[in-house]
Amino acid sequence: MTIRRPTLPALPALCAAFAALLMTVPASAQEIDTLRKIQDSGTIVIGNRDSSIPFSYKPTGSGEPVGFSNDICLKIVDAVKAKLGLPALRVQYMLLNSTNRIPLMQNGTVDLDCATTTNSVARQQQVAFAPSHFVTNITVAVKKDSGIQSLADLGGKTVATVAGSTSMQLLRGLRRSEKMDVQEVSGKDTADAFLLLANGRAQAYVLDDVQLAGLIATAPNPGDYRILKDVVLRQEPYGIMLRKNDPAFQAVVDQAVTQLMKSGEMEKLYARWFTQPIPPSNVNLNFPMTEAVREAYRNPNSKGVQ
Repeated sequence: MTIRRPTLPALPALCAAFAALLMTVPASAQEIDTLRKIQDSGTIVIGNRDSSIPFSYKPTGSGEPVGFSNDICLKIVDAVKAKLGLPALRVQYMLLNSTNRIPLMQNGTVDLDCATTTNSVARQQQVAFAPSHFVTNITVAVKKDSGIQSLADLGGKTVATVAGSTSMQLLRGLRRSEKMDVQEVSGKDTADAFLLLANGRAQAYVLDDVQLAGLIATAPNPGDYRILKDVVLRQEPYGIMLRKNDPAFQAVVDQAVTQLMKSGEMEKLYARWFTQPIPPSNVNLNFPMTEAVREAYRNPNSKGVQ
């Protein structure tokens, strides 16, 4: 009997097969050198929102976004230009939301997320954060005629949140811990969820206090709403989000943000967006800097909330 040995593929075929296998590995599992990526493409991609007033939004619904977080990212872009010697570096914006921002960061589609992403310990397992540039309180907005004065009054009510947000997680935790009969409805972004409150599909809206203030201030009838300022579900830090395991890019980002804080320029940017009239309707949010924000600027850090 003749024994036939299996024929091994030639070395080139093996290499091709191995390369094909690597291509099937999710991009999130591969390390990306962001500075090299930016240098090779001549472009830095910034994730933005279209309605996160006053952090990242489009005043006219089109064109490039503006806002507090966007200004900070443009300062980071200046630092990247200097680092790479690319004065003509192009900025490309990409609209993100709460559900796709982390996957698109991990796979290399965007380089910075410049909006209102909460820096949490759980998210730090997936992405990295620059030093926190804002600290907010998660609270509740209602219509003034709703009769809702406290968390207890939410029992039996429908409450709006943003899909994929920490506010949604907090609401679900509240339902479990307090055994509250609360119905949940979510919007795809902050403006979409506010419409649920405005049109009566929800009787309350759980979100960051500063974003609620922005949405109410720019609503057609701002006098119809109130924020339950005595209700604080949690305090959360915002941070510019970037990829993990990229120390060279992280160093550039951290240095740029820290310099803004130490030089006092961050306070000027804050005043521009929170205590002065902003586009498109020149509304002043009248949202003075809190002590928590001042402390974040005195001692820059990227600690995540549990």
